[in-house]
Amino acid sequence: MVRYKTRYMILEITPHKNNDKLLSLKATALQDAIQQKVQTMFGDFGVAAIKAAFRSRYCNTHTKIAMIKAGHGPHKFLLRAIPLINDISGRHVKISILYVGATMKHCFLFIRKHQEKKLEQIWASLRTETERKEMEKVLMTLTPAMKDFISK
Repeated sequence: MVRYKTRYMILEITPHKNNDKLLSLKATALQDAIQQKVQTMFGDFGVAAIKAAFRSRYCNTHTKIAMIKAGHGPHKFLLRAIPLINDISGRHVKISILYVGATMKHCFLFIRKHQEKKLEQIWASLRTETERKEMEKVLMTLTPAMKDFISK
């Protein structure tokens, strides 16, 4: 039996307007935007290549971090198409690829370190201890899947 290799990409999605309150980041909207961009750049061949293993695995609306999964090989189509996406369900955004990894565990560890750095930056601007605890709760919330990978 042949091993099926995958790649996981960590994306940071920032709205063009900083005064936007909360970017409602849904996995289906992200997947649709990526597939549309691959369709325009690579046509039917590109969409068929990525479709087998392409999934959005994690989306956090507070930190604007998302993780997608793709097959090894076709992930190169995504690496070229994702930075060029500027619209997700009618909202103008900029997408940056932060990390590409082979396992979910390493991706979740990267997300945790990235969120800890963000938390340290935000803590300097917060005045009270309750604000700091609320921000820590929002930024460091882990999905049940992440908790299973990180605790091991």
